[in-house]
Amino acid sequence: MRSSKWIRIIPVAFIMYMLAYMDRINIGVLMPSIQNDLHISASAAGDIAGIFFVGYLILQIPGGILATKWSAKKFIFILIILWGLAAMASGLVQNEGQLKLVRFLLGVAEGGIWPAVLVLLANWFTVRERARANAFWMACLPVSAMLMAPLTGILLKFFSWKMVLIFEGIPPIIWAFVWYMIIKDRPSEASWMDEKEKNQLMNTLAAEQGKAVKSEGYTAAFKNKTVWGLVIMYFLWMTGFYGYTLWVPSVVEQFTKDSAVMGWLTAIPFTCALIGMIINSYWSDRRMNRVQHVVVPLMIAACTMVAGQFVESPEWKMILLSITAIGVYAPYGPLWAIPTAIIPAGIVGAALGLQNAIGNLGGYNGPKFFGVLKDATGNFHAGFYFLALSLALAAIVTFILGRSITETSMEAKSDDNVVKLD
Repeated sequence: MRSSKWIRIIPVAFIMYMLAYMDRINIGVLMPSIQNDLHISASAAGDIAGIFFVGYLILQIPGGILATKWSAKKFIFILIILWGLAAMASGLVQNEGQLKLVRFLLGVAEGGIWPAVLVLLANWFTVRERARANAFWMACLPVSAMLMAPLTGILLKFFSWKMVLIFEGIPPIIWAFVWYMIIKDRPSEASWMDEKEKNQLMNTLAAEQGKAVKSEGYTAAFKNKTVWGLVIMYFLWMTGFYGYTLWVPSVVEQFTKDSAVMGWLTAIPFTCALIGMIINSYWSDRRMNRVQHVVVPLMIAACTMVAGQFVESPEWKMILLSITAIGVYAPYGPLWAIPTAIIPAGIVGAALGLQNAIGNLGGYNGPKFFGVLKDATGNFHAGFYFLALSLALAAIVTFILGRSITETSMEAKSDDNVVKLD
């Protein structure tokens, strides 16, 4: 942890993706204003939020390939500039169709970031370090929500939603140049690194790559039933996850009409989510158990979503929203440890790409159908029942995947430590 790479790489990537995730948080806070200004339905609002994930799909697989064969640093730099411009363009739209188009383009630009950063981290961190590196980086998701929801609410108090989107598109462009100046693709390019540390790291990484199993490609991954189980699970989880994330501010708006207060209140569930995410990942590592630490939080979130529809008190609603936030965020760490434990090594890389690419379409499914149900019923109840069902089904699929692993495959995947998946 004292190594210079932890200071040079992780914080820069953390802030970069925190700014990217802002575009999935601010739209929820701004949505009531957007609906009033553009005179759109809840279903259309779900489309505006969700179409981002249709664009997000496009560069998921090409992004990883470009980062590997060309340069993760340069590819991400270009994408940061493009997403910043698209974010600012969101504030220049005049109607629903234009906003959908810009949100789609924003998703395309941001879609290549995730796989490219994973490639970058693999170039810098050994197998033993990579789980921690991924965990520290992914912690930016709830942190972004904690910070950006209040910030967006405060800005909205003084400016229109269009100006807020323009203002929030500027920081990524500035950070792109920080990224380009500090980040290096590989240790061999880092002049700031101690030569002894550099050589030791390069030798370790080279040795690990020499032992790596050659990928069998996406064709083999497409034919694997376990891969499709993970894709379905991830799609269901993301349906509930992003449906919840988008519509929480609209629920909180029922408590107060002050946008700044709404922003601060929206941050409370996501603060709880960060704490839950860290504790659950740490506990999962201590117990060396993955599936239980995915299934249990998802089932808790499903139950609290349903329970929230039967309480009227704002205090109880906030408590249940916070418990739900813990449940939908907590699986992040343990979940990404499951594919490498149950999928053949030759197709695991392709499987992860498919899981993230297709599964993230749940980010369209959740907000869209929540909005449709809101329009049909005139309240939030049916939408939250739908999201709760998605989370419960995700938990069930995860449980089935865990139970389907044979002891033989477990022994083949384990050396010194046996990871319990069920």
